[in-house]
Amino acid sequence: MTERLVADLVVERLRAWGVHRVFGYSGDGINGLMGALRRAEGDPAFVQARHEENAALMAVGHAKYTGGVGVVTSTQGPGAVHLLNGLYDAKLDHQPVVAIVGQQATTALGSEYQQEIDLPALFKDVAAQYCQTVLAPEQAGMVVDRAFRTALATRSPCVVVLPHDVQVEPAPEVPPHEHGVVPTAPQWRAPRVLPADDDLAEAAAVLNAGDRVAIMLGQGARDVGPLVQEVADRLGAGVVTSLLGKPWWDETLPYSCGVMGHLGTTASGWLMEHCDTLLMIGTNDPWTEFYPEPGQARAVQIDLDGRHLGNRYPVEVGLVGDASETLTALLPLLEEKTDPTWRANVVDQVERWHRIASERAVAATPLSPEHVVRTLTPRLPADAQLSIDVGSVVYWYARHLTLPQGVQAHLSSTLASMGSGLPYGLAAKLASPDRPVVALVGDGGMQMNGVAELITVSSRWKDWADPRFVVLVLNNRDLAEVTWEQRETEGDPRYDVSQSLPDFPYAGYAELLGMTGIRVEAGDDVEAAWDRALSAVRPVVLEAVVDPDVPLLPPFPAGEQKLDSFHRALDQEGNEHARSLLEDQAGQES
Repeated sequence: MTERLVADLVVERLRAWGVHRVFGYSGDGINGLMGALRRAEGDPAFVQARHEENAALMAVGHAKYTGGVGVVTSTQGPGAVHLLNGLYDAKLDHQPVVAIVGQQATTALGSEYQQEIDLPALFKDVAAQYCQTVLAPEQAGMVVDRAFRTALATRSPCVVVLPHDVQVEPAPEVPPHEHGVVPTAPQWRAPRVLPADDDLAEAAAVLNAGDRVAIMLGQGARDVGPLVQEVADRLGAGVVTSLLGKPWWDETLPYSCGVMGHLGTTASGWLMEHCDTLLMIGTNDPWTEFYPEPGQARAVQIDLDGRHLGNRYPVEVGLVGDASETLTALLPLLEEKTDPTWRANVVDQVERWHRIASERAVAATPLSPEHVVRTLTPRLPADAQLSIDVGSVVYWYARHLTLPQGVQAHLSSTLASMGSGLPYGLAAKLASPDRPVVALVGDGGMQMNGVAELITVSSRWKDWADPRFVVLVLNNRDLAEVTWEQRETEGDPRYDVSQSLPDFPYAGYAELLGMTGIRVEAGDDVEAAWDRALSAVRPVVLEAVVDPDVPLLPPFPAGEQKLDSFHRALDQEGNEHARSLLEDQAGQES
């Protein structure tokens, strides 16, 4: 019988915590754990990414789609450094992730050994809640357990450093009951968190006094959409979401104003400008210039993390509590609004936005990216999962894609890390291989990480119960979001050598990998292309050649402040096409 090593103990602990998939990349510093994963015979399964950064992003995606803990592993040195981007994605979007990182033998540490990095120093910020090196076999179970408990309790990334020599030491069957050895168990259960009755009553008084109530939802409203709808109907409120809150709300409702902030809609901008009362639920959205003016609206905020209360807006009543528990307790205290005027005005603004969005989605050369994304809405399978990369594609997703109820869509939001679309999509597909996945990616994100991870898709798709994995690539040969940000924040013209992207045959590359490639360049062909992609019996790369000059104009009134900068930059460029599109958008919004 093979001797049980510390690495085997760690793998057993992963199973005890319900982990059945580990993302990563191998290397000599983590080979002891790799041997234990091999001996585990697929439980947990090891998913090899093309790069440690992508593996870490997959772990974050796993946490977002499943609600569980994402686990990633890497070797020491460069492998560990590469994890940082994904771990910061987890930190900033408050997702539980555990990284198990190899290290050189303890006897070599401090000697400037090959690939030796001070890993606790490297991870001390990103894993501020828990980062620990295992130095003895008796310590291993305790450290792994504390990493998982901390990740779940604080919704943050935690790091376990495993020196190579410790990984391959014999593991005690039962840690000795003696001084200096800490017993532990793989246990954590979510608490019930509910505000005090007096605080609920005070919050209800603020909401009942309001005549023009707005509700803003973030990811903390996960799975409580129907309850929020009851609250909104009782208060006669309009509803906006943060980018992370979008999948958890029914955007087909007539008083749903869409996403707020820089990526938002005219309706969301109007709602924030005209409300006199604001209820924030599980959101920490950073775009503060799109909130009501301080003093304009009385505000109530609900958040499980008390550190977020009053963090973006001067709230009058901050409630620390679980969204479901708190709203359930708050609802009986809320009075029915009898004056329908506010709700009717909200509905009018939503209808106006839908007209604007429909008009916008046609005028571009050769093809409107808004039209490409908008055309997906009626075709999106009811059981689909979406991943969205970072860039201009996020604007089109936020404004033009209506998600069916129950369809999750995730992206790197607060860190906004380009190249996350394919890793997130793979995490979604591996968690639910019987459900179709659609990844929305720009050509910048695709060239950064996506092209490489298509190799992973090509190597795994034959094992999936549903082979549909559709990657939309918006090909405009430009880093479009950064180009428009240059114009917006600096008033500078486009800097061609920094913004232009080399042409790449995305659809042709998919064919080379044994998948289906579809290239579309005309608006009349978009619907048929989506139909073909979503009915294919293998993964598809749908390459849409789109106009880079479609403006990323923020919604008014905040967006109005950006027009002078845009015009100044476009004058210097002599870009009449972009100017025309911008003036059309500004005219529609004003």
